[in-house]
Amino acid sequence: MTGMRKHSLTLAGHRTSVSLEPAFWLAFQDCAGREGMSVNALAERIDAARLRGGQDDLNLSAAIRLHVLEDLQARLRMVEE
Repeated sequence: MTGMRKHSLTLAGHRTSVSLEPAFWLAFQDCAGREGMSVNALAERIDAARLRGGQDDLNLSAAIRLHVLEDLQARLRMVEE
């Protein structure tokens, strides 16, 4: 796997960037597509949930990785049932 890459996002009208490994970025794009939203909209939702949940010590890149992991785990559970 190659190293991390910065990806630009717009959250609530503000530009920001996240550093993600290519595999996580692709999986994040897949998640957004399955949920019928843009990567910006999904990142904004993840960021809002992170802040609402009092996880402001967790950066957005890590929160996106966790979302990708949780999405994968949920889909695996569905296959196993």
